[in-house]
Amino acid sequence: MQDVFSRVSLLRRPRILARAARLGARNYCRKRDLRRILGYGEVPKPAAAVMLLLELEDGLNKARKTGEAGYSMIRHVDVLIALAGEAACLTARSKVKTAAPRNRRFAAAKGAAPCP
Repeated sequence: MQDVFSRVSLLRRPRILARAARLGARNYCRKRDLRRILGYGEVPKPAAAVMLLLELEDGLNKARKTGEAGYSMIRHVDVLIALAGEAACLTARSKVKTAAPRNRRFAAAKGAAPCP
């Protein structure tokens, strides 16, 4: 089984869809957009959201390739934008988590309470 980062990096889509997703990811707002795309109230954690978005995107891509009448390119781009935004969020969180133990030790050494 592949991890989340490798699954996102292995996506190969037409250039116009990928470019639209990259441009739209600049204005991605997690609370607003993810709630609208997933269709329910509570926003899941980034890793869970990426997995849900990958499943949605896979279904949309199959519909695109088979030429289904119900395929919506706008919906596909929205899902790809959310996927790019959530992947960026995961990347940022992984960088923060790697630096956290060093910061906690430094704060504890000075007598301050460690971060929660």
